[in-house]
Amino acid sequence: MAWRWITAILGCYGFAVTAAMLTARLLPARDAMARVEATGWPMVLSFLLYAVVGLWSLHEVRLGRVSAVIWGGAIAMAVLLKLLGVRA
Repeated sequence: MAWRWITAILGCYGFAVTAAMLTARLLPARDAMARVEATGWPMVLSFLLYAVVGLWSLHEVRLGRVSAVIWGGAIAMAVLLKLLGVRA
């Protein structure tokens, strides 16, 4: 039960943060003001994503599936962000 709660709290946080960062990186931005908008909306939506994925992780019966989706998704998005690099 402890691993489920750790995954629900910390794993969902990592999942939501990396999803917001990846979305902000992939959205097109022509200038500095567009980059602010491309960063702001994913951050707002990450709160909703955190809540939805967190509730799903507590509702899903299979702990292996929950761990694979949340931790695996967060790691995969982090690796993709590392490969994309910073925006110039």
